[in-house]
Amino acid sequence: MLKQLLIVFSLSSLVACAAPGEAPDADESEARNSRDDCIHQPSIRGYSVLDEQNLIVTAGGRRTYHVVLSRRAHGLRSSWGIVFDAPTSRVCSGFSEVKFRGDMGDRIEAIRIRNIRLLTPEDEESLLIKFGKKEPEIKQTPAPQEVEGADVEELDPAASE
Repeated sequence: MLKQLLIVFSLSSLVACAAPGEAPDADESEARNSRDDCIHQPSIRGYSVLDEQNLIVTAGGRRTYHVVLSRRAHGLRSSWGIVFDAPTSRVCSGFSEVKFRGDMGDRIEAIRIRNIRLLTPEDEESLLIKFGKKEPEIKQTPAPQEVEGADVEELDPAASE
């Protein structure tokens, strides 16, 4: 009985000492919400590198995905190609990796995928503009037009005296 009391007491003190969890920040909650987005590996048609941590992946059915890597991939922009490595035929965040030849070119780098999000055409355009891959469309204001009937009438200065 004494042994059980000692175990209960030590466990309860451990629970009391445990710090409450911090509130997740926006990036973490976004990553959690979009973990369901996976890419069927055979449907991948191409990709474009936004920066050393962000890619846009094009898949079949005119679908595009924003892929965020867990860390910067130095040399990704100058790499000849990348490989999506997944334990199944689905590339998913947390389990899959991007493999490419790094800066030195002699060894293969493997970086885990942190987040995958299906993009709408508007989201894709916004990302391309944000990373400087596309210029925003600037709407030109129309040239001013003359308006009829806005003539100015001059008064005779001699008449005002």
